[in-house]
Amino acid sequence: MRYKSFVFLCVLLFIDFFVPSHTLPQENRDSLSASPLKTLTLVETVMCEEIKDYTPQNRAIVFSIGIGRVSCFTSFDPVPEKTFIYHNWFHRDKLSTKIKLFLQPPRWSTFSGIQLREADKGPWRLEITDQEGNTLHVLRFSITD
Repeated sequence: MRYKSFVFLCVLLFIDFFVPSHTLPQENRDSLSASPLKTLTLVETVMCEEIKDYTPQNRAIVFSIGIGRVSCFTSFDPVPEKTFIYHNWFHRDKLSTKIKLFLQPPRWSTFSGIQLREADKGPWRLEITDQEGNTLHVLRFSITD
């Protein structure tokens, strides 16, 4: 009987020292540590003259009024659940347009644009915000002659 107890104790010590603890089941293990929650992640944002086949064309930070339109392209990966964002267009620090854009899992690209008028010359700012109003990114650009 003593021999069996000794062997059992040796096996327990062997497991404790040589088997990594993360391989043993733990009843109280936090499920978040096993599989971290994915969060909405903005991977690309750019100002451009136009979008063709969901690809931004002629990226820039200074645009001529003569092109008639500018666009903001955004890409998210991952998108963990259906949600929406806003493209908030500011001209000279005054909100000009607020555009709501929907996102779908698992990843999503979207864009918005504005028509340019003569009065739109000058500095612009575009704030990308989530549905709670948190700023995800800010782009600055200008419209010139």
